[in-house]
Amino acid sequence: MATTSRRPLPDDSFEIALRKQGYTAAAGVDEVGRGTLAGPVVAGAVILPVELPADGLELIRDSKQLTPDKRDRAAAYIEQFAVGHACGAADAGEIDRFGIVAATRIAMGRAVDLLEPVPDHLLIDALELPGVNLPQTSMIKGDARCRSIAAASIIAKVTRDRLMTTVWDSRFPGYGFASHKGYGTATHLEALRELGPITGHRLTFAPVREAVAIYGTPARGT
Repeated sequence: MATTSRRPLPDDSFEIALRKQGYTAAAGVDEVGRGTLAGPVVAGAVILPVELPADGLELIRDSKQLTPDKRDRAAAYIEQFAVGHACGAADAGEIDRFGIVAATRIAMGRAVDLLEPVPDHLLIDALELPGVNLPQTSMIKGDARCRSIAAASIIAKVTRDRLMTTVWDSRFPGYGFASHKGYGTATHLEALRELGPITGHRLTFAPVREAVAIYGTPARGT
């Protein structure tokens, strides 16, 4: 279960180092949904202020460490105090067409494009964005190390979860999207076997390919 554990919190040491170099609007960038069988991959981009209120700061951590309630509280805190925040997405069709890594970069690029104010440096979890003409720092486990990246992971996670529990669960009844958010749980796999794939399934992912072999390819954009 996700909890606010005693693991060290991500800090702002990377942002401080960049400010010493003259950067004033460093943005953290992270994604969620790379491993799901359905739905978009969603990226968040967040610029945090130099100082944040202490009450709530402990909630900014790797989104996987937080319960849904605490993620919602963290997202509200970030949305209230961030200098800027935005989300971008790449849908299942783009994931099938370009591959999940390229689609993740597309989602991240869209989040950065929507971000106001315009960032002057990007702090990115694991990836680099060669198509984005900004200075970048890529780091492994960035959401556990860098406060801005952790904030981006929270915004992306809450945004995607809300989409799957409302729009997707209503549009595609019987698949259980409100509970599993598109991940390959036993419930989701059973629904896939019994009902077949829908337009938002990632057709190149193995369990979906098996369902396509039985039911055929769902029409995109319906």
